[in-house]
Amino acid sequence: MKNLHGRTLLTNPAYTKSTGFTHAERELYGLRGLLPYNVASLDKQIERVLGSLRRKNSAIEKYIFLNALLERNQRLFYRTMINHIEEIMPLVYTPTVGEACREFAHIFRNAQGFYISPEDRGEITTILKNWPEEDIRVIVVTDGERILGLGDLGANGMGISIGKVALYVACAGIHPAQCMPVMLDVGTNNAPLREDPLYLGYPYPRINADAYRSLVDEFVKAVQSRYPNALIQFEDFSSPHAFEFLDRYAPEVRCFNDDIQGTAAVTLAGIYTSCRITKKKFTDLNIMFLGTGSAASGTAELAVNAFIAAGLNQSQAQKRLWFIDRKGLVTAHNENIKPRIKPFAHEHPACSFVDAISTIKPDVLIGATGVAGTFTEAIVREMSAVNERPVIIALSNPTSHTECTAEQAYDWSNGQAIFASGSPFDPVRYKNQLLKPAQGNNAYIFPGIGLGIYASAARLVTQSMFLAAADVLASIVSEQEIHSGAVYPSLTRVREVSHAIAVAVCQVAIQEKLTSLSMPEDLGNYVRSLMYEPNY
Repeated sequence: MKNLHGRTLLTNPAYTKSTGFTHAERELYGLRGLLPYNVASLDKQIERVLGSLRRKNSAIEKYIFLNALLERNQRLFYRTMINHIEEIMPLVYTPTVGEACREFAHIFRNAQGFYISPEDRGEITTILKNWPEEDIRVIVVTDGERILGLGDLGANGMGISIGKVALYVACAGIHPAQCMPVMLDVGTNNAPLREDPLYLGYPYPRINADAYRSLVDEFVKAVQSRYPNALIQFEDFSSPHAFEFLDRYAPEVRCFNDDIQGTAAVTLAGIYTSCRITKKKFTDLNIMFLGTGSAASGTAELAVNAFIAAGLNQSQAQKRLWFIDRKGLVTAHNENIKPRIKPFAHEHPACSFVDAISTIKPDVLIGATGVAGTFTEAIVREMSAVNERPVIIALSNPTSHTECTAEQAYDWSNGQAIFASGSPFDPVRYKNQLLKPAQGNNAYIFPGIGLGIYASAARLVTQSMFLAAADVLASIVSEQEIHSGAVYPSLTRVREVSHAIAVAVCQVAIQEKLTSLSMPEDLGNYVRSLMYEPNY
């Protein structure tokens, strides 16, 4: 315990057991008199935490309570989260984290991450030495420009990095001391936020162009120098910057973008699983996207790789994918098509969203707009007219921004929709059926990717790893879950999923010669040995 003693030990969040210290430990560590007599087991402490949590009246109050617990007792926080993941994850991450980011400056208690501003230019490597941990394996970084579907939240976006780090620990067992949330606070163009007297960020408009890119460059190089074993996860950057940095750094730096690649893998896994319900062949599917941002285009690009792996050529694969924007179907005749959408702008007459469904007959409809209600009743009913079991995936979150709700999807499809969403929805009773909507949560993917990179010491993160992750996730869905209409496994099995994905990532790293690490033949046990278990 790093020679901690007395009250210093008792108040250290990484090492405290609070009332869980035994009487012998209290004698050994100078804790006699500092605690009530009774020794409370970890299970008893969890019971007390849940009792207090459930008495809170709102999600944001629960978020604040859990955040305070994390600052006070890490092992108790993570064991509670792991044991009650379905209850805790929506409070720690989506959908509650959206409200927490909006209110971040108003509910701020203690600094939990690392902040970099334009005033740190030229000194980022130096100031990184202020972070107390040396062996960093995962860095989650955001610039706060596109937080979920909420837009530019500036330094308040740190809530996203903190939340993702919590998922790395709880879902994949990467030790908290090896994870680092980072905020690239380059200003905000959200004027009301800048004018908020309690706002804690750099209170100026966003820097841009070369000033912005050079600061990101310096950050990436500083991380490689200070933490050579670290994986960088880019989170909630605007679409142009997200793709720019992925293209710029991924060929040389151990990094990925969760909004592009994590979302793509979890969505592809849902499509794979839907084929077990619809009995359709994957290579026969037509897939339509509403929205042309990073999540949609990233998913399309990974789907092309998946189609090619399944036997199609590139042209055939691209023709299976279609896009809808604000004006309707994106065709080869549209003007100002985004470069990454051009391969999917096919020869077809211009038409509306509904007419595109009628003529193209997509088997899968994916929404990534950030705009609530864009899957209207007419859209869902048309999908149901051309499919016996329409697959409808509404990715946008938080819940207030989803393209349609689970209840709407089931009602408008007469209970036939195979529905998944980015944010969680409660089970829906439709007539005599209890339908359980699946949550396409990136927490099924990125923690396992991170654990696999850690275990393999792979130099790069490749598309093959995300294809492998999608395969693994789809294969883990049970027949019972399929029967209930779910295309993802229960969140209670997320550590099992992360472990399996990490093993697959190690295998890809070996096959692609991305690691010089000598790993044991039994990769399963090896990966499991690296997973942090928060126990006393």
